[in-house]
Amino acid sequence: MGKSSANLKIVMAQINSLVGDIRGNAQIIIELACRARDHMGAAVIVFPELALTGYPPEDLLLRPALSLRVLAALEQIMQKTRGIDVVLGFPHAVRGGLYNAAGLLREGKSPA
Repeated sequence: MGKSSANLKIVMAQINSLVGDIRGNAQIIIELACRARDHMGAAVIVFPELALTGYPPEDLLLRPALSLRVLAALEQIMQKTRGIDVVLGFPHAVRGGLYNAAGLLREGKSPA
């Protein structure tokens, strides 16, 4: 068996998300993912825990509209970052619970 010469380039993005600025944080995630894809040749970019909402989100998690804002931002990120896998943290509501999740966004597909 021969050796494979394939390389997988993974970029770690350490960002300082602004708590509650889901739209602004999503834009930063999109910009950095596209830069990693286009200028660094990365196949994957990994963002920190709760990168989408900022950390710690505290009372923000109690707002009923949070899940809708997070889902809208995830959809925008998925549509604008094709060609690179994006791993990021966000609060995920499922079956009446709210979880600190990490999702893989790949080619416009949902993390759930």
